[in-house]
This record gives sequence, structure tokens and C-alpha cells, in this order.
Amino acid sequence: MDRRDVLKLSALAGATGVLTLAPVNFAAASSDADSGPGANPGPGSGAGSTRTVTVSGHLPTGVADFVYLPVQVPRGVREIAVSYTYDKPTVPAGSVGNACDIGIFDQHGTDLGSRGFRGWSGGARTEFAISAEEATPGYLAGPVEAGTWHVILGPYTVVPTGLDYSVTVTLTYGEAGHTPAPHYPPERAPGRGRAWYRGDCHLHTVHSDGKRTLEQLVALARAAKLDFINSSDHNTSSAHAFLGPLAGDDLLVLTGEEVTTRNGHFLAIGTDPGVWFDWRYRARDDAFDRFARLIRRAGGLVVPAHPYGTSLASQWKFGYDDVDAVEVWNGPWTPDDEVSLLTWDNLLTASAKNGGRWVPAMGNSDAHRDPDVVGLPQTVILADGLDRASLQAGIRAGRSWIAESAAVQLAFTASGPRGEHAGIGDRLRVAADAAVTVRLEVSGVPVNSLVRLVTDEGQMHAEALPASGTVEYATTASLAAYIRAEVRHPAADGGASGLPGPAAAITNPIWLGRA
Repeated sequence: MDRRDVLKLSALAGATGVLTLAPVNFAAASSDADSGPGANPGPGSGAGSTRTVTVSGHLPTGVADFVYLPVQVPRGVREIAVSYTYDKPTVPAGSVGNACDIGIFDQHGTDLGSRGFRGWSGGARTEFAISAEEATPGYLAGPVEAGTWHVILGPYTVVPTGLDYSVTVTLTYGEAGHTPAPHYPPERAPGRGRAWYRGDCHLHTVHSDGKRTLEQLVALARAAKLDFINSSDHNTSSAHAFLGPLAGDDLLVLTGEEVTTRNGHFLAIGTDPGVWFDWRYRARDDAFDRFARLIRRAGGLVVPAHPYGTSLASQWKFGYDDVDAVEVWNGPWTPDDEVSLLTWDNLLTASAKNGGRWVPAMGNSDAHRDPDVVGLPQTVILADGLDRASLQAGIRAGRSWIAESAAVQLAFTASGPRGEHAGIGDRLRVAADAAVTVRLEVSGVPVNSLVRLVTDEGQMHAEALPASGTVEYATTASLAAYIRAEVRHPAADGGASGLPGPAAAITNPIWLGRA
């Protein structure tokens, strides 16, 4: 197949294109050569015997987002193993090189959202194996049943000269064996009743592109004094089955996913365990709303991650109409977080104008490996208990704030002249001209921190944090549709740029007025 044929097939496949290669036919009773597209490696024989085929080819720049290699699997296979390589030529400075991801679907098919999904490792691994008894992290253990499987290649970026690839598939024959029962984590922990709970909902392990085991991750979460975490490996649910023994009375473990599309990443938080959500679409495909509904149907929340991320394809392009919250702070504070924060503030202002639903903010570490700090930042949620439903209700309602560590303590309230009172995420229902007193109490931050109080007009008050740790401010609902607080470290440039320093804490707003 020449370059023009590849590009034609890619274009015909749709907005997020797919290209299907010639099949590898392990089912054929033939002893043909064992390399090249469409090769027939011959049937298996006794238990423990193997058959291997290697397929090599070339993908031009402009190829489809996803390239499928059909593998016709016969009966009697115990394990399927796949490895791959591709060329990485030197490119000029400032140019992207070749990058190609990999995963696999079984005989149930490759349709969007198909139950045929059996795993994905992106670019984190060069090989994987699946059997009934076990699977490489990122992949799902289960019987290797007869039918057409598909190795999926994701040519993320392709240099002008194209990408040369080689995929090797090995089948091992024998009895299928037994698939272990999953050990999913419980949906609740004892907790402290209605209280503030700290958690990190964006974390990675060896089940995607992280370097930490699940055991290492939960140990770090406990060391960070978190009450809960959310499993969010890229495009796979493979970790869920192993999380049960790692949860405990002191740590609730939610199950979820980071859905990593070509037009941005988003978190599925607190979904039913074992449920997987597809990532194979772009904003132009009009598929996001469908999968947002599926996530909610599975009991989860939809939260765009790092909307202005600096890595390729990590910028959020799907809008904010069908999300439950937005991650405005991702890992150590960087300029893209500043832009995310401003975008979120604009969303708040639009909600104030329209008098409608508003999108709360949250923060997560996105920790992958050392020295990434689990719990930097963390979202602190007011919830009725330490359980999935209560935490999700707190996130949806915006009864939460973001801290750089468990050392940071904060209280933020607004009160009216007749004893009216509101906390973070609530509405203080007072007349437009009624006097409103806003009070911030904070500790566990540097003594030279800057406190900023922000409304729909912008920063309305700023001062150095007093020794008491308490700041009060007077306003009215006519002057401020909402008010929120930020605590910032000193600016590294002494304020010369006009930008504040990194965040130490950020609250969701308190809304003012009777609306």
C-alpha cells in the first residue's frame, strides 16, 4: 500500500480516522513465511507450543489517528504476547519526532466504546502479554478467545519521512486457565462524619505511564495525610481489580481513569470499578458528550485536566458545558495553572451573569514518578462522610478548596447583617445593598504570603498575611456577585512582572445576593 492509498483510507475513515491493515492469520492451516502483512504462521500443536509472526510497514505523515492490525486467533490459545518497535530519526530542534502508542482489542470488536477493549499502554511499554491468569499492567486478564483481535497503533506524531514500524505477535497454546476475581476497593471508609476531607484525584502508576506501583502510590498518599485518592491511569481500568487490599479505614480509594484524547485530557472520578471509557475521538467528532453521559451513568464525575497543559494534545478543546468541575491547579504551580485559573474565573463571571449553573475548581498532583509529590496540590472537600457519593456531592457543589499540602488549614466565610452565613460554595442570600463581611483564616503557609480576594470584577483586595492569619473584608452583593480567596507565595521576581507568586491555597467562591 503506497502513501496515497494510506492517506485516502485514513481520510475516508472519518474525523478521527482509522486505518486497518491486512490481517495476521494464525487460524490458517498453512506454513507460509512468518513475516510480512497477511502472513500465515501455521496452526498450533501441543500445549506450550508457540507461533510467532512479525509484521513490518511504513506509515506516512498524515496517517489516521489509529491503525489496526487484525490478528485472527484460533481456538486453544492460552496467551497472546505483542511487542513493537518503530524508528526515531533525528529531527531539527523545535520539531516533533516519531511517537507511536499501542494497545489491543479482542474479538468483541473495535467500535467506539466497544467491550472488546483489553488494554492500552500508550508509549510507556514496548511489549505486553495477556492470558486468563494475568496480564501486563495496563491490560486486562481474561481468556484469549478465538476470533479477530486487533492490535491498535496510535501514531501520535509522524516525521515528514514517515514512521517505520514492526509488530511481533506470539501465541502460546494450551489450557486457558482461571481468571482471578477482582478485588475492588469499598465505596466508603469510616471517616469523621460531616467534615473536610483531603484527596488527590489525578495519579498515575505502572498501569499507564507512571513509574510507581499501586503499593507505592497508596503509601505516599498515606504519608501525605490524604483521606482519599482516585485511580486515574491513562485510558485503562486495569488497576481497579488490585486496589481493594490497598484501601483501608484510613484511606478511601476511588476508581476512575484519565481519558487522554487528541484534543485534551479529562478525569473520570469515582466511576464504578472495572468500567473503561474510550479516548479515540477529537472535539470535531462530537463524541465527548456521549462519553460524559456514560461516565455519569457509571457514577462518576467529568473533570477536564490541566486545560492549558504544555505537552502535545493536552490542551482542553471540548468546552465546559458538560463538565462537573475543572482542574485549575495541576502539580507544582506553573504558568499554565495561572491561565487555567483565569479561564475558570471567567466562567464564574459568565455564570453570575446568566444566573445559572457554575463549574467548581479542583486541584490534583498528576504525580507519575519520583520526585513528583502526591498531594501537591490536593482538594479539600466538605462532605457528609468519607464515601464516594458524599465526596462527589461536595465536588459538584463547589464545597471545596485547594491546598498545596496537608499543612495548610483554611476557613473562608461570609456573613450578613442579620446573622446570615455562608461558606465555600454556598450563597449568602442578602439584599444587594446589605453589608457583607468576608473572613479568611489561614495557617500553614509562609509568613510572607499574599492574600488576594477576587470577585467578578477582579482582585478587590490584597494584603500580606497578618501574623494572626486572619483577614476581613467588607463588601455588598451589588459590588460582588461572588468572592473567592487565594493565598500566594511571594513572587520570585519581587512582583516586577505584575503576576503573583505560586499558589498555596485557592478557594471556590462564595456567591452573594438573593439571585
